[in-house]
Amino acid sequence: MEAELELPVLSGALFVFCNKGRDKLKLLYWDNTGFALWYKRLDKHKFKWPKLMSPTMTLSEQQLHWLLSGYDVIGHSKIDVAGKQML
Repeated sequence: MEAELELPVLSGALFVFCNKGRDKLKLLYWDNTGFALWYKRLDKHKFKWPKLMSPTMTLSEQQLHWLLSGYDVIGHSKIDVAGKQML
């Protein structure tokens, strides 16, 4: 990835890859002892993988959770519930 995307793989960043069918994700990261790989496959649905204009995209932690939960990370907005009273 360092040669292909010019990104430092040992930086602690999480790299997310999606297959063409959009039903599988691989997450790769360096945890100071080696590379760790996390894999998720959906049985019936597809991930809402964003259409990218460049080969890379930066996601917030919340956007990553949305992606893994099946939400569109681009068209989805955060709901601010801080200070709200639950009924």
